Amino acid sequence: MDLPVDEWKSYVLQKWSLLPMSTQVTISTAETVRDIFLHSSSLLQPEDEMFLKRLSRGYLVGKDPNAPLFYREEGNKKFQEKDYMGATVLYSKGVSHSRPHTEDTSLCYANRSAALFHLGQHETCLKDIVRAQMHGYPERLQPKMMLRKAECLVLLGRLQEASQTISDLESNFTAKPTLAASQFQILQRTLCCLKMKVQEKENLTETISAALTKAFADMDLREENEQISSASSSVSLCTDPLKGRYLIATKGILPGELLVKEDAFVSVLNPGEMPPLHHGLESKWDTRVTNGDFYCHRCLKHTLAPVPCDGCSYAKYCSQECMQQAWDLYHSVECSLGGLLLTLGVFCHIALRSTLLARFEDAGKVIRNLCGEISNKDTCLPESKNLVQTLSCDLGGESEKNGKTVENPIPGCDINGKYESNYYAVFNLLPHTENHSPEHKFLCALSVSALCRQLEAASSQALTTGPTSSKLKAAVAPALGPELTLWGVAMLRHMLQLQCNAQAITTIQQTGSKEDIITDCRQVRLATGLFPVVSLLNHSCSPNTSVSFVGTVATIRASQQIRKGQEILHCYGPHESRMGVAERQRKLRSQYFFDCTCPACQHEKHRATAGPRWEAFCCRSCRALMQGDDVLSCGNTSCMESVSRDHLVSRLQDLQQQVGMARKLLRNGKLEQAIQLLLGCQQDAESFLSAEHSVVGEIEDDLAQAYAALGDWQKSATHLQKSLQVVKVRHGPSSVEMGHELFKLAQIFFNGFAVPEALNTIRKAEKVLLVHYGPWNDEIQELQKMKSCLLDLPPVPVGPSV
Repeated sequence: MDLPVDEWKSYVLQKWSLLPMSTQVTISTAETVRDIFLHSSSLLQPEDEMFLKRLSRGYLVGKDPNAPLFYREEGNKKFQEKDYMGATVLYSKGVSHSRPHTEDTSLCYANRSAALFHLGQHETCLKDIVRAQMHGYPERLQPKMMLRKAECLVLLGRLQEASQTISDLESNFTAKPTLAASQFQILQRTLCCLKMKVQEKENLTETISAALTKAFADMDLREENEQISSASSSVSLCTDPLKGRYLIATKGILPGELLVKEDAFVSVLNPGEMPPLHHGLESKWDTRVTNGDFYCHRCLKHTLAPVPCDGCSYAKYCSQECMQQAWDLYHSVECSLGGLLLTLGVFCHIALRSTLLARFEDAGKVIRNLCGEISNKDTCLPESKNLVQTLSCDLGGESEKNGKTVENPIPGCDINGKYESNYYAVFNLLPHTENHSPEHKFLCALSVSALCRQLEAASSQALTTGPTSSKLKAAVAPALGPELTLWGVAMLRHMLQLQCNAQAITTIQQTGSKEDIITDCRQVRLATGLFPVVSLLNHSCSPNTSVSFVGTVATIRASQQIRKGQEILHCYGPHESRMGVAERQRKLRSQYFFDCTCPACQHEKHRATAGPRWEAFCCRSCRALMQGDDVLSCGNTSCMESVSRDHLVSRLQDLQQQVGMARKLLRNGKLEQAIQLLLGCQQDAESFLSAEHSVVGEIEDDLAQAYAALGDWQKSATHLQKSLQVVKVRHGPSSVEMGHELFKLAQIFFNGFAVPEALNTIRKAEKVLLVHYGPWNDEIQELQKMKSCLLDLPPVPVGPSV
């Protein structure tokens, strides 16, 4: 969640309502972030901090010596049920709660390696075997794990290493015959089988995927912009009194062209919407699964075998290297504050992390910026006054260069007019202080104040929980310093910025199980980040770009042809294909503080319409669209049909309930029953919904899934093609949604051996998805495999066989 938990929000709102009117007015009318922070922080009382601490204790983020055994036993149950993915997650939780270099840690790693082996993750399995040994895996259990290592090496084609491992095993057993006779015989048979596998595969060689290298190369900007870091030379930065900063095309741009490739200045993994566990429950250990169990908390890389922080059970990483980098950059400060940060929300966490990352840029520039914001040199650090006086680069708006005053033309640019993805650019993102409600400003300020108090407490003592605890004071002291007000003001500024400037980092996740014949996918929010260059793009409800992510890197591609001089536009969320103009306007006004005047909004405002076709009702007599407000009338002037909106809405709700029941039957494998119910829903929908209604498309899509599960590829394709028409009307023929549906249709044709139809659909899907993602996309890779396979098939004989 972005903002603090509901309990803290309610508590602060109650506190606000009890403040004297004069105090409320003072905070409400404060013109600077500094004044809001100082007035609010003076109101933070010890009882407020105690209440917040009680909330924070609901998040079990510390190490618990009793937890590893619980998670290992629960993981073993999943393993016995052959739910290897579930077992992997539980073993990972056990690792997270274990202290390093203990038997608990080594056993959890070893058990996880077994689950990974069954999942076919042989490279990752080997890494866990090494980790188990590093943390002191018991010698009595070594044989079984070393056999697993040897088998992984064989399967990976690393035959020399496999032979050496087998040889070492034989030598160890000869030197230390600790196994019972029966066990030794089993071991000998297993070793014999492994030797045979080595001989069978001795001609195999391990190769590197050329396609992978090509995909990464394609993600690079062809010609980087000299004035805007992380941007293509095809764009230019402009400013306008009304529009602010924005990007335009410096030349004609084709669909699919990469315009921006920017790594987030800061990002924080979203913990999910699950509430904290409370003491007194049947089990105080959490078995729930979130994105935090599968993605690196630093680089957001997907991982089945995370490496946990040595100091807390919450932060997890894809590798030891990522863990160390996170520790050095910010986690040494955050480690002891995990529960508090989860309570205060992602925005507060990003605000803290941004100021911590600022330490690694020019400290003088940062301090000068903060002093300029505070507008009171008495609050600056004494030692930084001298530093500020000697700075040749003034970040407050004017700069001295070669004895001459140079005014920065665009906020965020340096004295040479270059806009870089750094802390200075982040600091210059607008906080919109005047637009936020007084209650919101008070909530943010009090939250930051409470965090500052905890940071002050943490910096006064050396913590010994991290892997490099000796570095903690070095990490905290430069960031916080003796005067915490500077950093409180900076954090509050960032927290206010985030409502308009935070970027949801998304990923495509497959829905259902990997055993499903036809795979479906959905876009999920993985993390929240700040991208200074991406933030330059203005909004349109019908944008000309598409954004996608690989880890923490955002890529923006042209989704259509863009003329020279045309503005580069991005969608902040409210899109014309997802909601009507009234709802879009309301959302943009409440969150981003502007009235959208994009062409899509202007067109819809001046057009008499029955609403979007994917939400429209139709006449039961002549199938024309119904129009009106409370009472709907047929759009066909020769038809007198009319009906109340409430009646149709009620019918739609009943229909959606029936569709939900059919999906449940589908999930439970009751295919025939599901199909009969869906066909009834289809008939009902046709009597009062437009042919392009989104529910009509969902019914057709579900029927396609059901027939695919039965192996009736022809019927499956027929229904999916009808669903595709709904997607086309709603999202457009070149939309990313259309690309995903074409991918599904290609799978159906491929599985049904409809070669010409499959190849044609694959080409269409590739054309659409390449525009939005480039070649580095799982679906595109799968499409290329299908195409290669189809092209390798022998020609189909024509005419009757003799």
